[in-house]
Amino acid sequence: MYGMLLESVQHFIQLEYGENAWRQVVRLAKCKWYEFNTHHIYPDTLIPQLAEAAARLLTDPENQENKEPTAECFMRYFGRCFVRFFSNLGYDAPIRATGRYFCEFLKNVDNLHLQMRFSYPKMKSPSMYMSHVDRNGCVLVYRSTRQGFTQYFMGQLDEIANDVYHTNLKIRILQEEYTSASQMPTGCQNILVKYRLEFDNSAYIDQNAAVYAFDRLQLPSIPISVLLRLFPFGVVIGRDIRIMDVGEKLLGVWGFTLEDVRGHLLVEHLILRRPRDIPFTWTNLMYLTSVTFELEVLRSTHALMNTRNTSKVEKKSVNPLPPTLDRRGSYGSRSILLKGQMRHFKEIDVVVFLCSPVVNNLDELQAMSLYLNDLNLHGLSRELVLAGWQHCSRLELMFERAEQWSQDLEDNYEQLDRWKRKGDSLLYSMLPKSVADQLQNGHSTMETCKTFNMVSVMFCEVEGLNPLSSIQGVMCVVECMNTVFSCFDSLTDRFHVYKVETVNQVYMAVSGAPEYTEEHARNVTDLSLEFTDNIRELPFPCNLRITIKIGIHSGPVVAGVVGMKLPRYCLFGDTVNTASRMQTTSEPGKIHLSNTTKQLLPPDAYILSPRGMVTVKGKGEMETFWVQKKSETSLLFTKRCSV
Repeated sequence: MYGMLLESVQHFIQLEYGENAWRQVVRLAKCKWYEFNTHHIYPDTLIPQLAEAAARLLTDPENQENKEPTAECFMRYFGRCFVRFFSNLGYDAPIRATGRYFCEFLKNVDNLHLQMRFSYPKMKSPSMYMSHVDRNGCVLVYRSTRQGFTQYFMGQLDEIANDVYHTNLKIRILQEEYTSASQMPTGCQNILVKYRLEFDNSAYIDQNAAVYAFDRLQLPSIPISVLLRLFPFGVVIGRDIRIMDVGEKLLGVWGFTLEDVRGHLLVEHLILRRPRDIPFTWTNLMYLTSVTFELEVLRSTHALMNTRNTSKVEKKSVNPLPPTLDRRGSYGSRSILLKGQMRHFKEIDVVVFLCSPVVNNLDELQAMSLYLNDLNLHGLSRELVLAGWQHCSRLELMFERAEQWSQDLEDNYEQLDRWKRKGDSLLYSMLPKSVADQLQNGHSTMETCKTFNMVSVMFCEVEGLNPLSSIQGVMCVVECMNTVFSCFDSLTDRFHVYKVETVNQVYMAVSGAPEYTEEHARNVTDLSLEFTDNIRELPFPCNLRITIKIGIHSGPVVAGVVGMKLPRYCLFGDTVNTASRMQTTSEPGKIHLSNTTKQLLPPDAYILSPRGMVTVKGKGEMETFWVQKKSETSLLFTKRCSV
């Protein structure tokens, strides 16, 4: 669907419920767009998803008390919003021009969609017709390739009847079913809905009765060939949808005589292009007499040979264009599109397709192997071709270029989204997500600084990385450090620990900041044990023997981003210094734990061994411990959690 439908939803939710409500609806609907582009194509499922989210978050748009809002209620509301929205853009003028009465609008709505395709060429418009009309309303048959828009269409009709035609309308669904679409991929279905529209339709009925009450001039019987001279591309169709007679120009296009095609099924020589997804039956022809039909001509082999013989002349007369801008022969270089009305003649009980070929310019005329004298004298076909009054070559070229620019713009938007996601991913790898979002929303770096009463800080130093004198030796060390730190990075999220930084051969991490957790001491200890287990299994180049020593301490810190150049999330306070001292006074392959952290660990969760009193620079004598491994109780608890 085009973005204009979603723009209307966004506009009226923001207007009636507020900007914050709109953002909540978009977030709950898991929609990745907050703003929509009018001519951009979006998934058809977006509006139903927004309706379901709105029903869960917002109040009833009908302002009806004692009634829970539903997704169907909001779909109908969205339909009314669309009509109000496009009325503000001036699109209500074509609706008002279709006729004096609401019933006349329903007869001509398919023709309105046909004209809209020049502004919205990828529009998948529904088809509809009235199967019954009386003084109290009508029965409207609606077909669409989109599913889930039954209530949305009801909202549109309701708003048009009230706002444009000042008519009170009541709608109820008589039938709703799914039908297979012959021109769609296997498994796709159309939806068919029959509505009963209740409204005062007496003025329309009286007008039609008055028209037929006039005395008409009675003419003697005339052959149908007279009518076909006026419409040389016309076709006479019987009740069995077989060809009874054909205009001489269309016979020339086919390369047949009348006897060759008489009695053949119409679908053997013409393809129904519009209205879309409507079965070609006599009943449908009766219902759609006021709708513009488009039929594509299937040419015979003889006609195609004549076209090939004239192809060299066509190439000389047509200006070459880039493939993306070449609209010469818009409907195929050898196909002709006939556009007109299916007119029923009651006296002889036949339908005559009163039509003329769609030709936009002289290039297309030659591509179709037609000439100006093939076009009707009494219509504007020749003037349209010669003067290019509506579809001149320059206008077509501009239209195609604009369409190409629109496609390029869509591609650029998609590329912009990809780069934005990559940028966000890179930013979130440098800073915690909550802190990065604050900076993106305009907060200063000092506003990100917070005080944490208790966190656990870990320092891990990698030993055995003495580089050799050669460049190759240095590269081995770098490769080894990358292997170790990449392994450590893959484990931090698993234990809810945030990696703060790496300085030379030291890896620093914290749990309890920026997102506080009561299990910070246990998280850091578990991570440290995982480090010591994984370091033994890593493959190292150049036969390097790597060991690590770890120190852990818990206490209060201040954490945040300082400065603007290369911003990093940093920790400040005596706790950081003490944790660093725990690491420097540790031993290779061991985890050195302060008494403060030991008090925060669950009892009997780990096997600890006292190290005794250790002299710590700047702190004096401190009681510390070695962490050996997890206890059996802790291992059983871990297994249960994983299961």
